[in-house]
Amino acid sequence: MMSAKPSISKEIFAPHDERMLAAVQVKRRTKKKIPFLATGGQGEYLTYICLSVTNKKPTLVSITKVKQFEGSSSFVRRSQWMLEQLRQVNGIDPNRDCPEFDLVFENAFDQWVASTASEKCTFFQILHNISQRYLSDKKPEFINCQSKVLGGNSILHSAADSVTSAVQKASQALNERGERLSRAEDRTAEMMNTSQQFAETAHKLAMKHKC
Repeated sequence: MMSAKPSISKEIFAPHDERMLAAVQVKRRTKKKIPFLATGGQGEYLTYICLSVTNKKPTLVSITKVKQFEGSSSFVRRSQWMLEQLRQVNGIDPNRDCPEFDLVFENAFDQWVASTASEKCTFFQILHNISQRYLSDKKPEFINCQSKVLGGNSILHSAADSVTSAVQKASQALNERGERLSRAEDRTAEMMNTSQQFAETAHKLAMKHKC
């Protein structure tokens, strides 16, 4: 799956000035009866559910079904929905890691099994984050999902959190350095005042001796 993502992004989304955000390899939990001609008679295939965003404003987010037929190295764009059309995301079991999930759109309903539970989790985290970011209303309902999927510690946040932490540490270090410099400047000023007072006293004593 890792090797397929760059190829899918390059072949399917880059030509349309889109950026792929996430992809999960899936199989149907229940086989659909599809006429032979509808598949082009190309036999077995791999299916990917991909999340993408346009590079130009206004930002449009899409969910696309991509297929790779057996014996072919290229990918084919099949169904596509706008994020606004997604009504419900069902994680099936909120108490354990499982690869099964359902996606409910305005005009479609699919039951899937991801290649791994962790891949599904990553896809859900990004999908939830993107939904919160780009949809002001009509956000999809996430049901039967684990708390780690819906919490604030998504993988999209982790990088930002690490950067924020690094900035905070750097700022703290600068503050501590500033405090040390300030204390050093205070001590220098105090020593200069003492030296000046000593010089003035010595000068006065010298003048008295002359008198």
